[in-house]
Amino acid sequence: MRLSNALLVLTAAAANAQRPADVSMCDYYTKTLLGKDNTPENQLQLITLLVNTVILGNYTTPNVGIAVPGLLAPAVVNGENVNLLPYFSGELATTNRGDCHGISVNFLDGGGPAPLLQNKPADDETSNQYFLITHLYQYFGTLIGCSYQGYPAFPAYAGAASMYQSHKFMNLDYAQNKYFIDQHVAAAESLGFSTADGKIFSDNLYNVFAVRCGGPTSIIKTQGPQLQSTCLTADCPNAADSECDLYPALTASTGNSAKATLSKKSEL
Repeated sequence: MRLSNALLVLTAAAANAQRPADVSMCDYYTKTLLGKDNTPENQLQLITLLVNTVILGNYTTPNVGIAVPGLLAPAVVNGENVNLLPYFSGELATTNRGDCHGISVNFLDGGGPAPLLQNKPADDETSNQYFLITHLYQYFGTLIGCSYQGYPAFPAYAGAASMYQSHKFMNLDYAQNKYFIDQHVAAAESLGFSTADGKIFSDNLYNVFAVRCGGPTSIIKTQGPQLQSTCLTADCPNAADSECDLYPALTASTGNSAKATLSKKSEL
């Protein structure tokens, strides 16, 4: 059983001469990129810029000139057409809401890109979009070590504990995982994260999520070790500590079949 915590790695393994090893990425870049003290509000601002850039692509300052297409843009990865938009738009029945099959959920129902361009998660706080984006803020705040998270202005993450359970009906392959992760790394570096910190961020995301059958891993300490692999197809590399018996076989659904067609054959 793997008991590692990605937060600890991102905080302590700084191979970066600029960022002290005992200072997290969130604490460091809130001060150096935004020029602001570490407070819940300011750390949330940093995470908002990061996550919204991941989704939209380049849209804001700071920006050091690194191109970020964003998750909603189609791409070609390792010769494969990748289109993640249908997972957000509800076109595919791949969201896990606790049933034995995926359902269709529109995660762009709170205004789509428009509020993100205004550094907001959504226009409607009751929308699926608001739920998803605010949870992304909270999750990635934990991943990069926001020390002021947990206050009312920047709540602690209280969403799904297992990313495998959240994504299991999506049947994501390696190219899709790679595009998803690479957009996070490019977004961070476009804001001014160092190349060294970008590599630490990338390595941890790949090692935890872009593998098959990863053993239980603790991301949110209060939630304990959970199954986190989101790369579920045969082309995904096996985790070093693979425990495939913990990952029940998936029954192909109409939604998953549609996903394969859209992601691999869509016109760019």
